[in-house]
Amino acid sequence: MASDVSIKTEFTPNPDSLKFNVSAPLCGHGTVHFASAEESRKSPLAAELFKIAYVKEVMIGPDHVTVTRNEKAETWGVVIPLVTEVIKSYLSCGKENPKQCDQCADVVESPRDETERRIIQILEEQIRPALVRDGGDVVFCGFEGGIVKLQLKGACAGCPSATMTLKHGIEAYLKEYIPEVKEVVRV
Repeated sequence: MASDVSIKTEFTPNPDSLKFNVSAPLCGHGTVHFASAEESRKSPLAAELFKIAYVKEVMIGPDHVTVTRNEKAETWGVVIPLVTEVIKSYLSCGKENPKQCDQCADVVESPRDETERRIIQILEEQIRPALVRDGGDVVFCGFEGGIVKLQLKGACAGCPSATMTLKHGIEAYLKEYIPEVKEVVRV
């Protein structure tokens, strides 16, 4: 299977994160972010990627992997072939990928009311697809007193433009469509 798989790298707005687009399914849960090697134990692919000395964070999506490099990696030139090889090796083992990551899904609480349902719907349908294209993602963490709490993942987590994305992008969009939203904060 790995010989049939193509992996193409794509730069993200975050200079320390790179998106690896994979022509095979990787995760059936949307996107899952791993901030450390300890967290990666619930995903065989993430665990293998964290064995690379230059990897700081990993986000696995349905058909891509976003890797954030640490300070040991001065250039992407040394990281790209290592990450590509791990992904290809993982796929060549014949792992049924959605089954391999049954326990790795980020859990999103069910909406408590109509406002939360609308916020989650806009995040799912309008905002998350745009962030995923850039190698990132966002998780809804709650809504209280007019404040939407979000966690940025992947390339978005450490991006220099994260505050602009959050305030001028996500917050502005949610305020326009949901008058109950007063502010969006990062948790």
